[in-house]
Amino acid sequence: MHDDKRVQDPYCIRCQPQVMGACFDILTAAAKTLIIEANAVTDNPLILSNGAVVSGGNFHAEPVAFAADQIALALCEIGSISQRRIALMVDPAVSYGLPAFLVQNAGLNSGFMIAEVTAAALMSENKQMAHPASVDSTPTSANQEDHVSMACHGSSRLLAMSENLFTIIGIETLVAAQGIECRAPLKTSPLLQSVMEYLRKNIMTLKADRYMAVDLEKVHILVSEGHLLSVLPETVFPKLELE
Repeated sequence: MHDDKRVQDPYCIRCQPQVMGACFDILTAAAKTLIIEANAVTDNPLILSNGAVVSGGNFHAEPVAFAADQIALALCEIGSISQRRIALMVDPAVSYGLPAFLVQNAGLNSGFMIAEVTAAALMSENKQMAHPASVDSTPTSANQEDHVSMACHGSSRLLAMSENLFTIIGIETLVAAQGIECRAPLKTSPLLQSVMEYLRKNIMTLKADRYMAVDLEKVHILVSEGHLLSVLPETVFPKLELE
């Protein structure tokens, strides 16, 4: 945009690499921990090769609990910064010329208003679930089991958090594509243009209000099953280095 007089972008855009890099680092660390624990001996007692019986505590899942808490933090932050970009694009006060809620005849049409609210609700739900499970412990078994990791609680929430995140990112994808189309004849990069073309084969541009649950379900699948990524070269995204 030749007439763009903004000095710099908000943090949710400008600091995207730093936030995602930090999330990627802790996901990598968590993955390494989980690989170690998956290959560990957790029996109690341990029966050694010489026949000795040793009472131990390898079953204590503190490493798994910490890893689950780290994953939860990453999921929460990725959704949080994504939601801020959604809010940025639908608000005409800060979107620099985009129509309100990315639809024509705003007021008559609500556009992506409710989709933004959906993303905000899911983001807040993930924030609540991101509280560290490992800080909680209740003694049981006559105080024999007096400190536990709560790893099961910490791990079981991650699926729900991931599903929420897929929807948040899906909404951002729809909003971003709509925003790019509102900027026509300007275009995005060739790589992102290929993503948009794939997206539009599955979900039409929002020209007037319609029941959006179907669109959100479709984009959730496109994100969660990796269909949108399939049109991009593998070198675009970093890979977990676990060695």
